[in-house]
Amino acid sequence: MMKTRNWFALLPLLALCACSTVNFYTQAIGGQTEIWRKSRPNDKALADPSVSEHVKQRLRLIEELRAFAASDLHLPTKSFGKYCDLKRPYVVWVVYAAEEFSSEGKTWWYPLVGKLKYRGFFNEKDAKVEADRLKKQGYDVFVGGVEAYSTLGYLADPVLNTFLHRDEPELAELIFHELTHAKVFIPGDTDFNEAFATANAQDGVRRWLRSKGDLKRLREYEDHLKKNMRVIDLMLNTREKLKGVYADASTDVSAKRVAKQRVFDGMLAQALVISPHKPTHIHYLPKTWNNARINTVATYYTMVPGFERLLKEKGGDLEAFHREVADMRKLNNEQRMKILGTRSTTSSSSSSSRHD
Repeated sequence: MMKTRNWFALLPLLALCACSTVNFYTQAIGGQTEIWRKSRPNDKALADPSVSEHVKQRLRLIEELRAFAASDLHLPTKSFGKYCDLKRPYVVWVVYAAEEFSSEGKTWWYPLVGKLKYRGFFNEKDAKVEADRLKKQGYDVFVGGVEAYSTLGYLADPVLNTFLHRDEPELAELIFHELTHAKVFIPGDTDFNEAFATANAQDGVRRWLRSKGDLKRLREYEDHLKKNMRVIDLMLNTREKLKGVYADASTDVSAKRVAKQRVFDGMLAQALVISPHKPTHIHYLPKTWNNARINTVATYYTMVPGFERLLKEKGGDLEAFHREVADMRKLNNEQRMKILGTRSTTSSSSSSSRHD
């Protein structure tokens, strides 16, 4: 738990902020405090007869995953040694925003981590208030519930009830993803950080399943990723089409709105052809899309093939791979993007044998 004196270190920062910013950090401190207060060591939860057998099974699995992450994946494992039941489906609700005719997401600045493309709230109502404020300013806005997040190694994050419903490979991917953030995180480059964690986590799941000799589940996991990538590629290609619409200076606002909607309608129609039952990388493809929502997909997946290529170039040596990624701190965002490249249908379809 953070010592009390660290709270007071935040006060000068808060004093310099606008009222809305003070409110944001106040709710953030309150939400994090709730998590600390409700957390207890995994072994105590395992010994508690009131804790369900499902939760205990997942806690035992997470202990296994932490041990594997330390021994085989070379990841820090300070987190996930405690369990916290928040008695709600999400730990935070995240707000994403983008201008009406822009494929680039709005960013917010935070101490220590720089600019990020999202704003998180521990209360759904607070997230909706922020979303409404941004909509009034003309932004495309998306609010989504989040099951897990990382404090990047600054704190020991607990296991949360919000993600224990996942099946074993999905849970392993989440754990490895969040632990990867504590390994390497570059302030101010959301796309880089999330894509690295995605590629590293999915590679970690493969290694874990192979170590168990569970080839059947490995094949199922690969098939799951392959199906997801088809829809993700469709969404990323849709984002590229939108860039063309927005860059056309010859069309007026009304015409751009019509063209924009036509592109999204086309994406939905194609998704139903790809997967008529559950056409999405999560559970279902919503009918309402905008720039903010499609940016969430781009953030996690655009650079993934570049990281996979880099890992392959290192012969699968994770320590060398992590060092190379960490060295990219010296570069700016554009230079990192140039090295890693952008996603293409060809690269992503071949990467489905890989990789949150």
